[in-house]
Amino acid sequence: MVVKPVQTGIGGADPEPRDARTVERLTGVECRELVALDDPLAPDTAARRQGVALPPVSEHVGAVLELAADHDVVLVEGAGGLLVRLDTDGGTLLDLAVGLTEAAPPDVTVDVVVVARAGLGTLNHTALTVEALRDRGVEPLGLVVGAWPERPGLAETCNRDDLPRVTGVPVVAVLPAGSGSLAREEFVTTAPSWFVGQASQDDR
Repeated sequence: MVVKPVQTGIGGADPEPRDARTVERLTGVECRELVALDDPLAPDTAARRQGVALPPVSEHVGAVLELAADHDVVLVEGAGGLLVRLDTDGGTLLDLAVGLTEAAPPDVTVDVVVVARAGLGTLNHTALTVEALRDRGVEPLGLVVGAWPERPGLAETCNRDDLPRVTGVPVVAVLPAGSGSLAREEFVTTAPSWFVGQASQDDR
């Protein structure tokens, strides 16, 4: 099960592709959106413009743990960066991660994975994200580098090597640019090779 607590950008004449639908198309895994908002903005901004109140992060925590009771794995995807507000009370994705960690029953393991971009700026952004998690007592399991270009330049290549050194968190997967446009069979077949230790050195 994949859960998207808040999806924005679904309205207007040219709505953005909904993450949940993309995941369902690529994997066949059931996905659930808890809140959907029209404008392609941060959740609290989109909700304010739309005149709706967002449920508190604590409700998202309860909904995810309820799903975890009936599923082997529940993947929760954020909306923007770690400190983007998910509700009208100031609750953030960080609060959601902490809430799940603190409220999970003993038989449920909560792991946090940070998705990092490949290009310039990623060392600073990723280090700040990891620092914010650690300040709240959450140690990230790993980093996922997204949108890896077909022909990586010097910055991307160095960043891939430097991210673990700068953050102290291992890179666990590198996703190629355009992977979201693959057909389901190709995606499911190819995805395991994106995890570090599975890909050949040529894929670097």
